[in-house]
Amino acid sequence: MAGTSGAQTTKSETPSLTQSSANGAKAAPDSTLEAPAVSFVEGLPRPLRAVLTLPKWILFIGLALLAGSLLPLAPVLVDVPEAILVGSPISKAVDKGVDWIVVTGDPLFSAINIVLLRYLLVPLEKWLQLLPWWVVVVVVVLISYRMVGRRFAIMATGMMLALGFLNLWDQAMSTLALVMVATLLAVVLGVPAGIFSARWDRFDALQRPVLDMMQTMPSFVYLIPVLMLFGLGKVPAVVATLIYAVPPIIRLTNLGIRQVDSSVLEAARAFGSTTGQLLFKVQIPLALPTVMAGLNQTIMMSLAMVVIASMIGAKGLGVEVLNGIARLDVGRGLIGGVGIVIMAIILDRITQGFARSRQPIKSAE
Repeated sequence: MAGTSGAQTTKSETPSLTQSSANGAKAAPDSTLEAPAVSFVEGLPRPLRAVLTLPKWILFIGLALLAGSLLPLAPVLVDVPEAILVGSPISKAVDKGVDWIVVTGDPLFSAINIVLLRYLLVPLEKWLQLLPWWVVVVVVVLISYRMVGRRFAIMATGMMLALGFLNLWDQAMSTLALVMVATLLAVVLGVPAGIFSARWDRFDALQRPVLDMMQTMPSFVYLIPVLMLFGLGKVPAVVATLIYAVPPIIRLTNLGIRQVDSSVLEAARAFGSTTGQLLFKVQIPLALPTVMAGLNQTIMMSLAMVVIASMIGAKGLGVEVLNGIARLDVGRGLIGGVGIVIMAIILDRITQGFARSRQPIKSAE
């Protein structure tokens, strides 16, 4: 019986295996994937295939440029029609506007000229030049030691002595006075503008294109109206430097205040802080490292205007570079450039060190 049942089991399993193999044989043709047909693009050479597989908008631009290149080179098809040219009327309107401002605002601009020249720039320059050179060296070295460290203090000693050895001391003090006045005005005007930008988005949207224009427009363009308003001398140099150098501190003040953590602001409001307390005791202290980075960039951009400022009557290291260019005196221009680099390195490292020194205070608070 056992053998019979085993045989029956074997017989019963055999049809199932046969059936499954048959099903498998039937399913095999269905499971096999048919080879895809080779498309027209894949049959082309690789460079042509790469061109045809580009996005449609790139192909459209390429066809437009090709069609424009094949058009007849006739002035009617190539040149801008004279009927729509508005450059000359705009320039004449700007000239009339500047002339009106010069005539109408002469008392105001004369007052600004007197205040900047008589009460800021000239007294500061004379005071810096009257200081004994070794006193200035000691002060710079002490500041460098406290803000940066011992190694840079040694470097600053050598660089300040190099200014004296290269006979650039008086010019360096004139340049320092110009940079200090321009930076002071940039801080007075830029920090409030950055605060307003951070608090009012509409003001920020209106101010942003103006800052873009101030940073990207060539300096010689706005030197023309500045010279018409203030004449030749140190004051137009300060104003031109201010226009070029103020955007970084505005942008980074705005950025620093916007980056203050919202949870910190909510905690300050929960403790009953007023709007003024929130700004001066929370937002500005926490944004101070970013504001100092903006101050650093403002100082660097002020130094970048030294040579251009010398073209309109400002004394300083830029005069050495300008005289070297005018007389093709490479050595004199190089020495003046070295003096500018020395001042840039010292001021850059000191302001960066001050910004880093605020970080532990911020975290401790």
